[in-house]
Amino acid sequence: MSIQFETPDAVEKQLQQVRIVAENVMRPESRYLDEHEHERPVKFVNMMWPQTKLMEKASLEASLARLARKSNGDGNGNGHAANGNGKAERADIGNLATIHLVELLSWGDAGAYLCIPMSALAGAAINAVGTAEQLERFLRRFTEGKPKWGAMAMTEPQAGSDTSNIQTTATLDPDTNEWILNGQKIFCTSGKLALEESDGLVVVWATVDKRAGRAGMKPFVVEAGTPNVIIAKVEEKLGIRASDTATIILDNARIPYENLLGDPEVRTGQGNKGFKGAMKTFDATRPLVAASAIGIARAAFEYTRDTLAKHGVKMEYGKPRWQLTTVQADLLEMEAQIKAAWLLTIQAAALLDAREPNKLVSSMAKVKAGKVVTLVTQKAVELLGPLGYTTDLLVEKWMRDAKINDIYEGTGQINTLIVARQILGYTRKELK
Repeated sequence: MSIQFETPDAVEKQLQQVRIVAENVMRPESRYLDEHEHERPVKFVNMMWPQTKLMEKASLEASLARLARKSNGDGNGNGHAANGNGKAERADIGNLATIHLVELLSWGDAGAYLCIPMSALAGAAINAVGTAEQLERFLRRFTEGKPKWGAMAMTEPQAGSDTSNIQTTATLDPDTNEWILNGQKIFCTSGKLALEESDGLVVVWATVDKRAGRAGMKPFVVEAGTPNVIIAKVEEKLGIRASDTATIILDNARIPYENLLGDPEVRTGQGNKGFKGAMKTFDATRPLVAASAIGIARAAFEYTRDTLAKHGVKMEYGKPRWQLTTVQADLLEMEAQIKAAWLLTIQAAALLDAREPNKLVSSMAKVKAGKVVTLVTQKAVELLGPLGYTTDLLVEKWMRDAKINDIYEGTGQINTLIVARQILGYTRKELK
């Protein structure tokens, strides 16, 4: 497939509006939100909700159309539906547009960006394996009414990267035909927002059969207001402090039978499409994490570049590297690394829009961007000297915000394993 590197006109128009928000709303509030952890960026949320509603509506309609084509036998799964003349139409650019928006919003403030009211990871999971009826029931709410949030709850105290060790259970009560969930989830991004706001929801991963391992794991939609779902703790964090990260306890929480996403049957091997399908959630969301990392890196790089230029240290692209000062060489390397990560991220999003496999590139983008944002922000603090280490500038904050991008949605180490398995053809058992 070919990738167009020019930003599409429709996306550029969106970016113009979002750039105003990033520059004039997010960036000026960045330090305040960092120092007042968990204080919601109300102005930003209210400004973004009209736009996110439109994005959620477009995503929902596209997903419903895809399911309709599949049920009618008209879809071939690659995102190119045939028009009336039998010719393939061009794939959409929804994911490409989203990574541009995420990158720019994270340039404004990564913590505030994570507070955007939207279905987020919950929506990605529902889209991955939900039925048309479930998409309507759970995702239509994000296209109307007041701001609301979705979240994903997978990590547990003993199950981080090792998802097969999840202990949260889901037991079917034959008398009421309800699922009873018991367990504890930690590090749930926007978990508090999702469960405390009306119409919010969290996709909770639980096992219906511990003996079956991953095959026994199923995603369940837990809606705000469900009895016996408790927010036990909201973390105080190193970075992205505007965003809430919650611990959730499920104590005999009852949810409707229809809130199970995918097949309730435990199927192993090739028949385990529910777990594998839901895992594709991360193929779609890891490019978003990469884009967020790149936004933070770009913020740090641009500020450092511009500050040094005011003091006579300017980037010189025409000179060979050996004629540059060490600082100039560092700046060029920072910019080059950011662009390399961005190209991988564009590729991952473009493949997703074309409905082509993107697991390898998605994980590569996540690994690369996680490393780049960590190195670039640290180098920015270094190049700006003692001032870069103080709270007079936002550079030290960007360095703190950066590290999470190398951790969540699969750590850098885990994604490196995924890349190695994909390239070398090893299974999970053969390479751990």
